[in-house]
Amino acid sequence: MKRLQTWLRKGAEGVTAAMLAVMFFTFILQIASRYLFSEPFGWTLELCLTLWIWVVFFGCAFVVRHDDHVTFDVIYYGVRPKTRRIFALISAASIVVALGWSIYPTWDWIDFLKIKKSATLRIPMRDVYSIYAAFLVATVIGYSARLIMLVRKGLPEDNEGDHGGVSS
Repeated sequence: MKRLQTWLRKGAEGVTAAMLAVMFFTFILQIASRYLFSEPFGWTLELCLTLWIWVVFFGCAFVVRHDDHVTFDVIYYGVRPKTRRIFALISAASIVVALGWSIYPTWDWIDFLKIKKSATLRIPMRDVYSIYAAFLVATVIGYSARLIMLVRKGLPEDNEGDHGGVSS
């Protein structure tokens, strides 16, 4: 199972890197078409924007781990481990409930966007924004797993003996 997770993570990182590479080369083409050839391509801007949406939500759903996020944790590490566990349980449950509650209405809107197409690439807008639905589902699943782990085992740093430099 661990090997499969590693393989899936590496695959997701590869997909994200490929999207960033395509976005970079499209951006360079956009600059060249505008300033070297004085003939700007409209589709390059749209492709860069679409890829940016996909990089952000795909990356957050499948590449960025919970511990990789930037956090303001002065208060969190300033309290006892039991209180930190309560904070973690409340935040994980809040994310699961709020994002889980928003999945259906969000998908309803995304599905409605099938009637619209992008301006130059003629891609259905549903396809452009469908990654947000995948992000919601992946985040709800990830934080549900985190919530279960917090209930069963407590905080990971408590199990490792790391208290963020604060002794209790």
